[in-house]
Amino acid sequence: MLQVNFLRENKERVLEGLNKRNFKQITLVDDAISADDERKKLQFELDENLSQMNKISKEIGLLMKDGKKEEAEAAKAKTAEYKENSQNLQQKLKETEAKLQEILYLLPNIPYEKVKAGVSAEDNEIVFQSHEVQGLGAGNIPHWELAKKYNLIDFELGVKIAGAGFPVYLGKGARLQRALVQYFLDKNVDAGYLEVNPPHVVNEASGYGTGQLPDKEGQMYFVNEDNLYLIPTSEVPVTNIYRDVILEEKDLPIKNTAFSQCYRREAGSYGAHVRGLNRLHQFEKVEIVRIEKPENSYAALEEMVEHVKGILQDLELPFRILRLCGGDMGFTSAMTYDFEVWSAAQEKWLEVSSVSNFETFQANRLKCRYKGNEGKAQLVHTLNGSAMALPRIMAALLENNQTENGIKIPAKIAEYAKFDEIS
Repeated sequence: MLQVNFLRENKERVLEGLNKRNFKQITLVDDAISADDERKKLQFELDENLSQMNKISKEIGLLMKDGKKEEAEAAKAKTAEYKENSQNLQQKLKETEAKLQEILYLLPNIPYEKVKAGVSAEDNEIVFQSHEVQGLGAGNIPHWELAKKYNLIDFELGVKIAGAGFPVYLGKGARLQRALVQYFLDKNVDAGYLEVNPPHVVNEASGYGTGQLPDKEGQMYFVNEDNLYLIPTSEVPVTNIYRDVILEEKDLPIKNTAFSQCYRREAGSYGAHVRGLNRLHQFEKVEIVRIEKPENSYAALEEMVEHVKGILQDLELPFRILRLCGGDMGFTSAMTYDFEVWSAAQEKWLEVSSVSNFETFQANRLKCRYKGNEGKAQLVHTLNGSAMALPRIMAALLENNQTENGIKIPAKIAEYAKFDEIS
């Protein structure tokens, strides 16, 4: 969440950033500033009112002591007026603060200076590509047919049990999935990330803390009876570990990794682009989360990008890295890199990871701060990334490694899976 003082003091920069995002509701900036002006005015009036009420209350005691009963009674009547006025002002102030908060929740983060303006994915920048790609040619099949041929994943069984988007992994398919998870976690732990096993449900405060609410409320599964949300990614519970926390400078940086099931309604998703593992309602993902001092966060972002790049190189998959334009970035992000792997059978790129710096946007919502040597508390920067999301990695592994005799497993993963071929 952006701070209203930042909007006021950097209005031109904010408007430029919102235009980079192709954000249409730019009048919200003026609405927020106006609401804050009203809040300040009401707070001043309330403080003045309370001050006068306290002053008269003291005078009443002196008047009673001097035997001036009539004057004391008149002062009491005046105090009652101030009290009623204070109650009215407090109510108006509460409503104005709520209105301001509501407006601020609707404003997305401001893009970092390196982020280019753009409307959609077509405007993203390719900053790295591992090698030239091509289709597999005649006789090769997409992953959903490979999964059926080798009895790795049963999509129809998932429909029977839960519905579309909930596949059932079987045999070597389940073992390959587990091997990938363990490899990703070990790779992250070796890079200095502390493994965390968080809850798979969060409360409303946690959803607001990382920015899923109110922006993506319709995409989250909600448990009505308990007022809890199923997590769309472990970023949400892990980052919320640091909600309402004041860290010491010596604690930073904080590096966490977590594996979880992820649940996304993906409302309105249909068509060929969601076939097979391309888009699911439940899937597995390993996440990395960092809490950094502001001056170190962009160096940390580049380090995270290199880390994910190394994972994909170990998987021996063709991939590319994109720096997202303003219009394609997530609501909370200041800068995002997407990683895409090449689906040879489908002949298209599939997103498998996003690595983002949120600067102070999440930290302001979370009230996550740190104390420097001078003792003053200031907001941290938060970052997160997928390392990695499983479904499309699995799809690319199957498609890119199919041969006439079966599917070859990359050496790094074969060590975990305990087999090097599916046939």
